[in-house]
Amino acid sequence: MSALRSLFYLLLKLPVRLLVRTRIVADTNTPANNQTQPIFYVVRQQSASDLLALQSACKQQNLPDPLEQVEINGKTFQRTLCLAKPSRLFSWGKVGKTQALRQGLELLNQHALDKNLDAQLIPANMIWGRNPSKDKQATLSSLIADQPSPSWLRKFFIVLFSGRDTLVRFSEALSIRVMTDNHGSDKATAHKLLRVARFHFHRQTMAARGPKLIHRQQMFTALMANPSVKRIIADEVKSKKISEEKVKKQALAIMDEIAGDFNFSWILLGERILKWLWGRLFSDIKVDNAKVLRELAQDGHEIIYVPCHRSHMDYLLLSYVIMQEGVMMPRIAAGINLNFWPAGGIFRKGGAFFIRRSFGGNRLYSTIFREYLGLLFEKGYSVKYYTEGGRSRTGRVLEPKTGMLAMTIQSLLRGIDRPLTLVPVYLGYEHVMEVGTYHKELSGSQKKNESMFGVLKAIKNLRNYGNGYVNFGEPMNVNEFLNNHVPDWKDAIDPIEPQKPNWLTPTVNVLAENVMTNINKSAALNGVALVALILHASENKALAKAELEAQLDFFLTLQRQAPYSDSLTIPEETGAQILEHVISLNKVTISEDTFGSIVSLSATASLEMRYYRNNILHTYVVPALTCRLLEKHNKISEEQLIDNVKSIVALLKDDLFLWQDSEQVATQTQQVLASLQASDIAKQSKAGFWSLTEDTNLLTHVHVMAECIDESLQRLAIITSLSTRLAPISKRDLEEKVVAIAKRLSVLNNINAPEFVDKKAQATLIASMRELGYLVINDDGLLVASETMPAIKATVINLVDIEVLQSIAR
Repeated sequence: MSALRSLFYLLLKLPVRLLVRTRIVADTNTPANNQTQPIFYVVRQQSASDLLALQSACKQQNLPDPLEQVEINGKTFQRTLCLAKPSRLFSWGKVGKTQALRQGLELLNQHALDKNLDAQLIPANMIWGRNPSKDKQATLSSLIADQPSPSWLRKFFIVLFSGRDTLVRFSEALSIRVMTDNHGSDKATAHKLLRVARFHFHRQTMAARGPKLIHRQQMFTALMANPSVKRIIADEVKSKKISEEKVKKQALAIMDEIAGDFNFSWILLGERILKWLWGRLFSDIKVDNAKVLRELAQDGHEIIYVPCHRSHMDYLLLSYVIMQEGVMMPRIAAGINLNFWPAGGIFRKGGAFFIRRSFGGNRLYSTIFREYLGLLFEKGYSVKYYTEGGRSRTGRVLEPKTGMLAMTIQSLLRGIDRPLTLVPVYLGYEHVMEVGTYHKELSGSQKKNESMFGVLKAIKNLRNYGNGYVNFGEPMNVNEFLNNHVPDWKDAIDPIEPQKPNWLTPTVNVLAENVMTNINKSAALNGVALVALILHASENKALAKAELEAQLDFFLTLQRQAPYSDSLTIPEETGAQILEHVISLNKVTISEDTFGSIVSLSATASLEMRYYRNNILHTYVVPALTCRLLEKHNKISEEQLIDNVKSIVALLKDDLFLWQDSEQVATQTQQVLASLQASDIAKQSKAGFWSLTEDTNLLTHVHVMAECIDESLQRLAIITSLSTRLAPISKRDLEEKVVAIAKRLSVLNNINAPEFVDKKAQATLIASMRELGYLVINDDGLLVASETMPAIKATVINLVDIEVLQSIAR
């Protein structure tokens, strides 16, 4: 670099430092600074402000300075390849070309000459401002809109007005060795390399900014011109015998109630407020698999986020994380109960649109809402909605509501040519601020409507909430899903009239189930949930501190060696570190005696902690069943043990939204046995029989693990016993009698669990027994036990304590 250029960069460094604030998003395998092979960067434009901002970002990422030079085989190279020079200030004259092509060609030649050379090329995209463009832009907005190669004057205004909202995207490093070996080292390859980089940057920028914004009133105009809306207005005029003007007025009122009013300035303000708020509330926000969002957005997918629903914080936390990960915030379907002053207007500015809890047969409303959702998809806006319909009061994921998914598929049947992809999201917390309210509601208290007073009260009670968890699950391409389940689905495409083919409802039901299982598949284990799970499985909900630490280590070891799924995130800390963190959150009671510390749950804490226990209970079903079978049998063959686990998991699959099929259950069971054997807890004889060792301390681990599944086994025992004893019996009568017995057992065994006595939960288990053939319907339409019922009943009863069986019998 020349002395004059060095001086220019030195003088410019201070204003850039003052005016620019960068958010860095880096893909996982960007190479470290200390590697032996040289690292290069490719950027969109040859700009001093870009390179200085990039220099700062590289320093934070422990990457080499982009302004340095690199020496390869005695030749000197600039470390950064710039694709375009700035445009001229005035229109006349041609813009010169950068040295990128020459540099790229020379690098390829060096790799052709030196077979040991493997330089890494990192695409680094500087995105100045993320404000989406509009159809009609004001003069200032047009001036500061980032372009591929703005003039120095335009760049001055871009830095001045958008510099504090700058995104730096480090993509995966590209091996120039691989490029040379696969494509050669000629000029055509260098051209291709730069062309791909330009297209890559364009798609990244589109993903970060999102599609063009259209005004709210423009959306109303588009909806009023929609053929389906025009048809329903005509039908309303005819059926209700009222004027067209009156129906149109009703339609506009509905649109006004539903539609969001996205404003990016509000988004930036909200982002800054939330950054401060999360810093006060959470020790950390742990995000997993966010890279999938950027890949989908860059590939042009219509992203539909389908998270579980724990808290009102979900709306804010997930939107914040999505923005932090370099993807434009989605439009959010929010319950109409949140449309109160002043929150409703603020949420609308943040991209929320509102949906009624029930459409109540209102065809005008349902048509307008469906077409509004389709318009969002058509314009390319990502969308977020909650398939559970409302927040979970028990901590378990709820049975899905299928309305939004059905309307999503109907949008595809209108001929949308972009792939629609669902992204399941697991949200987890170590503290949910509404938990106390949930228990009051489950105990019979009336749900209170949201209000400004409630918001102020919540703010007043803010404290340390521990960690928050946002895990993005495996994407579900709706187009591919339909191809697999309904090969001729495209025959139903009609761009004018929304279709509801016969296959729609059953297909949507399957899709909804897959969404919920994929959410649970991506669960996040955390300290509070693990402590809650262990203490609820312990006698009197108390353990010595040292024993609880050992139990935590045991539970973590099993998941590390026999994981519930590849998407599960597991804490890296030890049991002692986790317990120390949970104690700091005041979630447990610590008492002292002459033998040391005891950790326990008070009556109030027990109710609250059950919520967090239920967040992760499903991840321990296979380990808990394995331990219970080993505990109840002096010896058991591996084949019988696996068969028993598979049989019970199949019964619990719909109830707990488990993802594993029979083969995967068998694999995890074998992994659990191997882990127990490695820990000297279980052993296998030469004949292949499994049994527990005689180490009393280790057997305590097994017992606590086994107790985690006890309540589910009790519910199965109730159903198998009553269905055989009382058959033939109607489905309704069986559900009522099962609930009655469950309520009695909950009192006798001190099980204060709403899900234990929930009629829907019992109905799900009964439905699973019918689906698996244990219960069948006779000629009178009543339920009777099939020939396979005795075997599953014997398996279940053998795993339940005799006192429970006696209570059921009485």
